Amino acid sequence: MIRMIGGFGDSRSMVQKTLDLRGLKCPLPALYTRKALAGLTAGDVLFVACTDPLAGIDIPNLVRETGDVLEDTRREADDVPHPQNVGGRAKPR
Repeated sequence: MIRMIGGFGDSRSMVQKTLDLRGLKCPLPALYTRKALAGLTAGDVLFVACTDPLAGIDIPNLVRETGDVLEDTRREADDVPHPQNVGGRAKPR
């Protein structure tokens, strides 16, 4: 899950978006995540579910590059990585 930081004083409500990218292979999960992040504003949350093992590397690096903060990455019971990226934007877009 990725959380965009900043802009908490505005009157709009926080948006929560979920991406189900299970079954996609590298580099598609990172590309779709980048596109989804570009459409979010400060305070919004993005949940990402992936089965590609490389997404556990690629998406945290993407989040770091975009200025967001990764709050959580977990592996589900099937032992396939499902990055749940929660991050925050340092500056509003």
